[in-house]
Amino acid sequence: MKVPVQYVSPKEALSVIQSNQRVYIHGSAHTPTFLLKHLALEAPRLQNVEIVSISVYGDLHIDKPEFKDHFHFNSLFVSASVRNAVKEGYADYVPVFLSEIPELFKQNILPIDVAIVQVSPPDIHGYCSLGVSVDIARSAVNTAKILIAQVNPNAPRTHGDGLIHSSRFASMVYCEDALHEANFGEKVGASELKIGEYIAEMVEDRSTIQMGIGAIPDAVLRCLLNHKDLGVHTEMCSDGIIELIEKDVVNNKYKHIHPNKSVSSFALGSKKLYDYINDNPAFAFLDIDYVNDPHVIRRNDKMISINSAIEIDITGQACADSIGTYQFSGVGGQMDFMRGAALSIGGKPIIAIPSRTAKGVPRIVPTLKPGAGVVTTRAHMHYVVTEYGVAYLFGKNLRQRAKALINIAHPDDREILEQSCFERFKQF
Repeated sequence: MKVPVQYVSPKEALSVIQSNQRVYIHGSAHTPTFLLKHLALEAPRLQNVEIVSISVYGDLHIDKPEFKDHFHFNSLFVSASVRNAVKEGYADYVPVFLSEIPELFKQNILPIDVAIVQVSPPDIHGYCSLGVSVDIARSAVNTAKILIAQVNPNAPRTHGDGLIHSSRFASMVYCEDALHEANFGEKVGASELKIGEYIAEMVEDRSTIQMGIGAIPDAVLRCLLNHKDLGVHTEMCSDGIIELIEKDVVNNKYKHIHPNKSVSSFALGSKKLYDYINDNPAFAFLDIDYVNDPHVIRRNDKMISINSAIEIDITGQACADSIGTYQFSGVGGQMDFMRGAALSIGGKPIIAIPSRTAKGVPRIVPTLKPGAGVVTTRAHMHYVVTEYGVAYLFGKNLRQRAKALINIAHPDDREILEQSCFERFKQF
């Protein structure tokens, strides 16, 4: 028997939110922009409402300067939608490993009063799904005092940890907005493809892979079509995984944990990806504190972690969340997987970067910019890949690291890097 559902207006649903409360907003593809637009209309009666989230997409409405006394973003990952608010000082950023965000909720360090999530319609048993954004949403839902659902038939139903019974929602609001999409493939150029080729050569058959976000991970996926029996255990997945599964390159047969399933915490890509994942039992979308736990990650042999950075200094320190003091993104799950892959038998933690930005700015530098945030320390760094090759840093001293990194820097940058190396280490 189908469970009856009663939907209410956005105004009625949002009436439970009060001044000085902390509100969790579902992120990535599931950012509930329909309800956020209506939440902006509630601003006159609200003061000092703290908004917590990771990556959010689309027009948030409540992040505009005119609402700064009403809503304050305390972001756990700075995506484009809140970047300017952080820069201008009317939003804040919390540096934290993605795997540890649930502990902020569970230990009442950031207790949640209200959680707004976008979910699939209830099934015949009354269960909704967090869809392709289970990540930290699972813990937010488990710990929040009040739950509000934006129910959307475009939200996929996924297998794993994302199910919530409709009776748990204080109110449910219906909408049919398209989920937010991202196209990482359009940013893949010659440098990214060359990096993808180098990394593909490092990936053995029967490896388990994790892909970070962006053009380089997408390029790597394109270069894996001749591999066999790969597994997936990743915090996020994008469109590139579809072809690998359809061609049986990814089949997860040799994973030690969750064999025969691609494990992820969230997905971000096109509608094609969301439709492919919808009710697909070959995927398991699990809680981030499990997926990103290094002790879980290491249990799969030949774990390959592929992430990127903004810049790397000649000792191997990787800045991945800021450009100097300008907060660009967040710590995210990079270190969770870098450490997990390093501990895996046959594992390879990889940082992959083009040697220069699109504007010609070097990415391998003598020292990081003042104020830059070190996400991956030099002690955690193993492999660095650019379009000019692979540098293996593990076990190397500072001078040896510098030489290895200079060899894969842009040729026009190598002379100044060599001079810096000589000044710092007295010989080269």
